[in-house]
Amino acid sequence: MIEHLTHTLPHGISLSCRASGQAGRPVLMFLHGFPEAAFVWDGLLAHFSKPENGGFRCIAPNLRGYEKSSAPQQVSDYRAKYLAQDIEALIHIESPNAPLVCLIAHDWGGAVAWNLGNQKPALMQRLAIINSPHPGTFLRELKSNPEQQAASAYMNFLIRPDSEQLLAEDDYRRLWEFFANMGAVDGSHAWLTPEVKDQYREVWNLGLTGGVNYYRASPMRPPRPEDPAAAALQLPHDMLTVNLPTCVIWAMQDIALPASLIDGLDAYIPNMRLHRVADGTHWLVHEQPALVAAYLQDFFNEETPTQ
Repeated sequence: MIEHLTHTLPHGISLSCRASGQAGRPVLMFLHGFPEAAFVWDGLLAHFSKPENGGFRCIAPNLRGYEKSSAPQQVSDYRAKYLAQDIEALIHIESPNAPLVCLIAHDWGGAVAWNLGNQKPALMQRLAIINSPHPGTFLRELKSNPEQQAASAYMNFLIRPDSEQLLAEDDYRRLWEFFANMGAVDGSHAWLTPEVKDQYREVWNLGLTGGVNYYRASPMRPPRPEDPAAAALQLPHDMLTVNLPTCVIWAMQDIALPASLIDGLDAYIPNMRLHRVADGTHWLVHEQPALVAAYLQDFFNEETPTQ
């Protein structure tokens, strides 16, 4: 059973959340990406809260700007440090006496999780990432790889001042195309049923500005002559390392995030398990939930790491 709740954080942001499992149990936290919302994790919340699968307390927040969570007006309010601040505060509320068993994240949620894994490793015992580029390899590919530059060109559309209006046109035609254009496996979008589409519409009808503000606030995008900041961005190595046990699940048919992004990951993550899914797309959590759950279960069942 999925519980709906809202946590108001000490710094004034409220996050609407979906949860399953008994409060006080060891906690798993799940972070969604664009253009999704917390509901995409419902299957995994229900799965991992069952006693036979660990009996965890499972919680998935809607990130700031999404669904009924707070949606600040300023683009600058969507910078990485504020997104990470939200999740750090939520972890302290949901797991006040122990680190998370694991922080699991996809897409933009992964950008927040990579940041926390580097900056605040004591908040979690483990980190699991599903098709979310590590900032070190992503910046490298954006600067040097024409394939990645072309694959990420949609980012320069999303930062347009009218992008949310354009995304809403024709019953969100361009957003439905996101699901089709980020994968190349025949039949891979069978999960996008009319009922699931209605769940997306319900979220999108509440507003799209928060979601696209993530792109507007980030300097990490394909370089353009009129945007020299993206080309000049440099990140020091110590801001990119993650020394936690980390599970990376990578769907190899992700058109927006080619497999070159996992090349060289071990330079940043010395304690990594990497699973390549040959027939998965960016939407792997929907396409193959049982496989994702199995990889995560194996990861959780490993001997508890020491900090």
